[in-house]
Amino acid sequence: MAVIAVFNQKGGVGKTTSTLNIVAGLAIARRQPIALDMDPQGSLSLASGLKDARTQPRNMAAFFNEQASLASLLHDTPAGWQIIPASIELSKIDVLFGRDPNAAKLLKQGLSEELALTGAPIIIDCCPMLGVLTLNALLAADRVLIPVSADYLSLQGVYRLDAALNVLEKKLNRKFERRIVVTRFDSRRKLSFEIYDKLKERYGAQVCSTRIGENVALAASPMHGLDVFAYAPHTPGAADYKALTLELVKSGFFEN
Repeated sequence: MAVIAVFNQKGGVGKTTSTLNIVAGLAIARRQPIALDMDPQGSLSLASGLKDARTQPRNMAAFFNEQASLASLLHDTPAGWQIIPASIELSKIDVLFGRDPNAAKLLKQGLSEELALTGAPIIIDCCPMLGVLTLNALLAADRVLIPVSADYLSLQGVYRLDAALNVLEKKLNRKFERRIVVTRFDSRRKLSFEIYDKLKERYGAQVCSTRIGENVALAASPMHGLDVFAYAPHTPGAADYKALTLELVKSGFFEN
């Protein structure tokens, strides 16, 4: 079982879009992935086609608040993979658990006890804030995927995020294996190439070769509760996420 945290503190960089379509790509490849929606906004749950996703009683908040088993919270999506949805109750976790020094280890323990035997890759759509929820995801994760949109502010954001992860590594005495994927790449704009080149210069092999281009289908598919492969399988967006998933699989990113 490999656990991947998809994280960026900046909004609008394609974090949930990447989680959704990588999970879908893994499902098409018969990897039987499991998605965890740990963002109180619940965007991944809605995009996955769960009706009334935000009011589902079986959700990630029940794991923290009621000690419900993770296996009991799994939902089947219309596309055939499984997800534990988010709810607005997750927004209270920092207040409820913020003073508990052991709170950040709850998810890691729950995964090892309940889902480890499945061997399925587990992909976590993280909350964009570095609080209790994200610390749970990072401590449970084997690797971190960082989506970065091809613009100047996102570039500055990934520098700050990288520095924050470096600090966490020292405090936790562990390394976070990272991969960076450039999203919203517009081949008509010189800036997109400049952003990609700057990331490659600074982070080298940590930057994925595959770039996710701007594509209407990627923006529209969540409105229909579908991943891009189900919504528009012959679009450039689907081709990009198929290539990204294959690149990550070949690199061993989803292996134990």
